Amino acid sequence: QVVVEEFGGKQVQPGESLTLSCVVSGTPRDFSIFTMCWFRQSPGMQRELVAEITSSGTIKYAESLQGRYTVSRENAKSTVYLKMNNLIPEDADVYYCKRGSPGTVYWGHGAHVFVSS
Repeated sequence: QVVVEEFGGKQVQPGESLTLSCVVSGTPRDFSIFTMCWFRQSPGMQRELVAEITSSGTIKYAESLQGRYTVSRENAKSTVYLKMNNLIPEDADVYYCKRGSPGTVYWGHGAHVFVSS
């Protein structure tokens, strides 16, 4: 059974940095072949793409977040990271990790990030 689990969500102050991690377990296939994505969602809003990193290392960011967010992956640990710098209150959301193509898509249950002083 494939499990996608996010770690690192917490409350931070404006201007601080935070790194989320996402670990994929239970897959018989090599983690490195999958596109991994981070999404975020506010209450009552649609889930929106934050960042995506493909198996070849091609990276895409939401235009509004480019420059403050950095996505990376560590295939040996089946882990993808999202580093968020200079956080603002509008970054407070639930952040979801998705194991994308190829094959079945799996989502984590989300990591809560709170930004307030």
